[in-house]
Amino acid sequence: MSGDPRNLDVLVHEIRSPVAALVAIADAYAGADSSRRERLLELAEAARVSIERLLVEAPTVSLRSERIDVGRLTRDAAETAALTSGQSVVCRTEAGLSVMGDPQRLRQALDNLIGNGIGHSREGGEVTVTAVCRSGSIAIEIADEGDGIPAADLERMFEPGVRLTTNRPGSGLGLAVVRAIARAHGGEVEVESTPGQGSTFRLVLPGASGAP
Repeated sequence: MSGDPRNLDVLVHEIRSPVAALVAIADAYAGADSSRRERLLELAEAARVSIERLLVEAPTVSLRSERIDVGRLTRDAAETAALTSGQSVVCRTEAGLSVMGDPQRLRQALDNLIGNGIGHSREGGEVTVTAVCRSGSIAIEIADEGDGIPAADLERMFEPGVRLTTNRPGSGLGLAVVRAIARAHGGEVEVESTPGQGSTFRLVLPGASGAP
């Protein structure tokens, strides 16, 4: 893929995550206390905004840039993924991290990467999301406890439609979307993996200059 994957298949793929989040949030709301309900409503609003943006403006390279609190972005994505999947998703971030970018597009990328980690982790495994500053760039890492990826597949897995296994559901579009979003922000997506030892995907973005 060069640039942005623009077709109905991508829209259908991308809209599944926020819709699933709304379903999970609705299920959790009835049994939640008042403080938890407030948090669930915040997550529901984020999902609603994501759906609206996808329907109105689908191309992933179309950006509305603003300063983004990376800690909040990653915590929201991790918490929603854990709620939706029922799997353990741990989030650790350095304080004060920020980037200039499109919050809905970057949330799309994180939803895809965390969902990928969950989908490839063993049953009962943990997905870890961390955000750190490295030499002026912000690196958001998603580490899973899955089977790992052969070295020969590490690059081609980002091509649209490529699936490395048929044992799990998927369209082979998620990682292509992540790469398009990362590059539209002047960043990149990287992966490190050893067969049998899990994988770590890294979304690297230019850090925002100045105080948050």
